[in-house]
Amino acid sequence: MDVTEFEELIDRLGEDLSLWPADRRLPAEELLKHSSSAQALLEEMRALRQALAAPPVRAPAGLADRIAAAGAKMKSDTAEPRTEGETAGS
Repeated sequence: MDVTEFEELIDRLGEDLSLWPADRRLPAEELLKHSSSAQALLEEMRALRQALAAPPVRAPAGLADRIAAAGAKMKSDTAEPRTEGETAGS
């Protein structure tokens, strides 16, 4: 087994090698003993899985309302009426 095949198997079977079929797990474990690239790939996939399993980040209460109000204020500030004789560039 090479690192490319190992990566494909992680994508299909997950990073928990104990759940892999023995005919795939044993060569993967052997590869991990000797390949720093395979070890790094496995650690990266475990870190990714852990990050995805973390609880979602929630915005503070009222944040959406404050953003909408600020946007409305900006829109009204830029939409002030022009006086006679003003041009768009002045």
